[in-house]
Amino acid sequence: MTDDILTQNTTIPARDGFTLAATVFAPAERGPKGAVLINSATAVPRKIYRAFASYLAARGFAVLTYDYRGTAGSRPLSLKGFAARMRDWAALDVAGAIDHVRQVWPLLPLTVVGHSFGGQAVGLVSNNNEIARALLVASQSGYWRHYAGLEKYRVWLLFRLIAPPIVQLAGYAPGRLGIGEDLPQGVFREWAAWCLSPGFFFDDPSLAATENFPRYGGRLRAIGLDDDPWATPAAIDALLRHFRGTEPEHVHIHPREVGARKIGHFGFFRLEHRDTLWRDAAEWIGAEGA
Repeated sequence: MTDDILTQNTTIPARDGFTLAATVFAPAERGPKGAVLINSATAVPRKIYRAFASYLAARGFAVLTYDYRGTAGSRPLSLKGFAARMRDWAALDVAGAIDHVRQVWPLLPLTVVGHSFGGQAVGLVSNNNEIARALLVASQSGYWRHYAGLEKYRVWLLFRLIAPPIVQLAGYAPGRLGIGEDLPQGVFREWAAWCLSPGFFFDDPSLAATENFPRYGGRLRAIGLDDDPWATPAAIDALLRHFRGTEPEHVHIHPREVGARKIGHFGFFRLEHRDTLWRDAAEWIGAEGA
């Protein structure tokens, strides 16, 4: 707790009842004017978004962060043999988090801030009609050829040659592969398969959840960073074209435009951007009507 916000660690249920670690941030002395759900990027713990969530709470929003199953606070004692796929993160965890926010704050407009996979999940979830606004940060089609420069070849080597035998031997995907947090084996294998396919997960005939993309009808702003080698303009546009139920706004930002030397795929959520990127995001989230 600080002078202007309340913070509480808690748990929320996924749609199948799995317990997810979560944190709630809310204004201390007044009722919130809106609800914000922050969906994490792949292999990124919710603590990374703590400063941004606190900032939004100080601006009058109730904010929920949480960890997907098999990661960070929602990780079991052992990931070996832990059954989870990336599609489960969307269909069960993200959808369950949306359900929870609507139950707790049913009258408040809901904004989802989705970082990387967290933005992709906005299109995948069956209850995306509950979302009034979606702010996608560095969210993209993950097909490896969309990546910039030599990074595309590093990703191809990782997913095609380097990681598979290690994951098979370990029984999970170790974070030391350069992916962030440790990941369940099923999550990593599905992620890798999608990234090696030209249409990303839209090429997966078993993923019926892609039918939910055109059903999203809320406002949508996608933020791309000029020095992000993963969410390049082509990769972002390859994702946005599937949101056919709305008119996505693609905002491309160069670090120097906000007085920064670099931002990259993860830097948007650093405290140094509170008076630039964060302020603009909060104003967009809180805007009424169009």
